[in-house]
Amino acid sequence: MAWASSINAFFNNFKRESQILSEETITLIKTHIKSNNLQEALSVINNALKDIENAPLNIAVTGETGTGKSTFINAIRGVGQEDEGAAPTGVTETTMARTPYPHPKLPQVTLWDLPGIGSSSFTPENYLKEMRFHEYDFFIIISASRFKENDAQLAKAISRMKMNFYFVRTKIDNELYNEKKSKPKTFNKENVLKKIRKDCSQQLKEVLSGEPQIFLVSNFETSEYDFPILEQKLLKDLPDKKRYVFMLSLNSVTKEAINLKRDFLKQKVFLEALKSGAWATIPFVGMIRDELEDLDETFNQFRSYFGLDDASLQKIAKDFNISVNELKEHLSFPRLFAEDDDVSLLKKLQNYIERVSLGIIGGLGGAVYYYKKSYYLQNVFIDAAANDAIALLNKKDLFKEKMGPNISKPPDFWE
Repeated sequence: MAWASSINAFFNNFKRESQILSEETITLIKTHIKSNNLQEALSVINNALKDIENAPLNIAVTGETGTGKSTFINAIRGVGQEDEGAAPTGVTETTMARTPYPHPKLPQVTLWDLPGIGSSSFTPENYLKEMRFHEYDFFIIISASRFKENDAQLAKAISRMKMNFYFVRTKIDNELYNEKKSKPKTFNKENVLKKIRKDCSQQLKEVLSGEPQIFLVSNFETSEYDFPILEQKLLKDLPDKKRYVFMLSLNSVTKEAINLKRDFLKQKVFLEALKSGAWATIPFVGMIRDELEDLDETFNQFRSYFGLDDASLQKIAKDFNISVNELKEHLSFPRLFAEDDDVSLLKKLQNYIERVSLGIIGGLGGAVYYYKKSYYLQNVFIDAAANDAIALLNKKDLFKEKMGPNISKPPDFWE
């Protein structure tokens, strides 16, 4: 069947680290389709979709008080410091309890705030047991200055348990600001960053074998420094079924991240289209208007993934002191369902589907129809949302110019 070759061609368009299915799963789907065993193919696709949609992701974040740990957790979750559900910042650590912070849009993603090991009398091994190390997918160890021996010993213990860990140095924007202010004549950004990286790794190398990778980040400028590199590394190291939900949880703060999110969503839509086609060949009556009735819900979901939902747009508009309507003038999605010659896109699609679907109940014709319909509609929505997210990134510089130099608080006031 042509579907088997189309599956192979489709997934070959994506790099291995950005694929949401394992090679074994892709091969299994193709094998069933080639054998015309569509019910088995449907079963594999169903299970794959359930895995990638429902896979829990638990991220452990540990570090001493004052390192920017809570602000980092909020940055990963895309939550402002004063938003409801934000991890409290500037709070003195008084307990050894771990604290969960669910992602606001993806409840299966949870970041866990763990107390720094230096604030306890535990050994690294006992600390991990007390913090239930087996429940996390990876650890992020945070410092705002040099990493301490406790941090290195904890990393060694995590490594012995065959788990991934990452060293993150926060408040890089503060460091650069202070350095430039104190040494304006000799200041060199790249040299300062190299010095910070070297200082951070010096003591770690004495405890760990090899030179550990250090990620230098600003919790307030997540598109700058090593924040995007950290996200790419985490994405690459995660198992296939966890990549999808992690990618959706990330903020759309760079063009690269937006395009990756687009790729992940298109792969899922491809699988859903195959599933729709397989159902149609069993045969299966119905489903003709189902997706049309859910068009708004589907598109709003994609908007949310790309940070274009109403709440996000209101927040962006408030930050730049413009109206939501003025912001929407720079986006295309408000016009996607607009009337054109008294016929909206929604009505045009409905008329097309009713015309094409006449006489189609099941069989191969139904499979092709359902496949193309499902794939086409959702890809239109994904591209519209992704393109708007990129357009909004480009326009933010324009909004900043209109706001003037006082758009951001000076780094001195940042926690």
